[in-house]
Amino acid sequence: MKFVCDGVVLSDAAIIVSKACATRTVIPVYECIKITAKNDGITLVAHDGEITIEKKMKAEVFEEGEICVNGKIFADFITKISMMTVCVAECDSGIKITYGDNSSFMQTLPATEFPYVGGEISADYFEVKQSDLKKLIQSVVFCCATDDSRPILRGCLLEASGNELKASALDGLRMATSSCEAVDGSGNIKIVCPARTLVEISRLLDGTDEVLKLYVEKNMLSVSVGDTVLKSRLYLGEFVRKENIFPTSFTTKVTLRKSELIESLERALLLIRGDKYNLVVFDIKNGGLQISANSDMGNVSETVKAELDGKEIKIAMNGKFLIDAMKALDEEEVVLSFNKETSPFTVTDAGVSEYLIMPVRQGN
Repeated sequence: MKFVCDGVVLSDAAIIVSKACATRTVIPVYECIKITAKNDGITLVAHDGEITIEKKMKAEVFEEGEICVNGKIFADFITKISMMTVCVAECDSGIKITYGDNSSFMQTLPATEFPYVGGEISADYFEVKQSDLKKLIQSVVFCCATDDSRPILRGCLLEASGNELKASALDGLRMATSSCEAVDGSGNIKIVCPARTLVEISRLLDGTDEVLKLYVEKNMLSVSVGDTVLKSRLYLGEFVRKENIFPTSFTTKVTLRKSELIESLERALLLIRGDKYNLVVFDIKNGGLQISANSDMGNVSETVKAELDGKEIKIAMNGKFLIDAMKALDEEEVVLSFNKETSPFTVTDAGVSEYLIMPVRQGN
């Protein structure tokens, strides 16, 4: 294998593909990018057992072939020489990378060790604008679980039906739901997609109104963005439904300016940095919402103007969870809705996104 290409193009491709390289694995080839040189271009592909990312690019191919190289190291190295023309040639037990008057050697693995990642997926599909999908992902993905206690919660529920695409995510302490317009589709689709997959898809999107087509077949998802193809396995199992945990009515509603509450909460969190629960207390009365937080470093007590509709309430919560939810909302005016100090509360605006957060129980 031997090819010559632009360093910037190769660096960009390697960085994108390396996102699918495993970082902690007992299977060395999962840490690799497989490089295939054929005809007038090269194909880079990585697979970690869950996600596969493949990228094609133009190159001057002198000798066809394929090889596997450590993805993170290769991507980082090519980035350091990206302003030069790069020549990659296979040699004994590795590749020789030539750039300008210099060259370096990198060990490789045989391409035969790279796993087969499946063929084309072209069964069910749904279509959505890139800008809408990017915004939808950003609205919910931060609420996915990060531990393995309940694997399905590491993903987002996506439901495509008619002209609507809905998304839901939760980690056991909070839940996010949102929706956007679906341009077209083959019918009702319901999948649980890994959060990591959605994050990588979002990174590929440029936020335009170009329509994106996502294919689903059995437990696999596939999407093409330009010369990049991303495939991912999907999670199996029943996902928690919004209807089962979101309250249908509230005894207390508070309307306020998002920016003012965020600023106050951020000041409070500075003084309780390191607290496991980021504990803040809201004392909601007519005329305002009082925020208090205490730690060994100090304490804070501030009042934010708010319009109260219903009963007064005092409730403790994770301040960071509330900030995350409010920053994901579009409108400046937000509504916090409560029932009891031990019941979950919601955060909404005039848009389509809704967030539910569990309160923190305080000891007597």
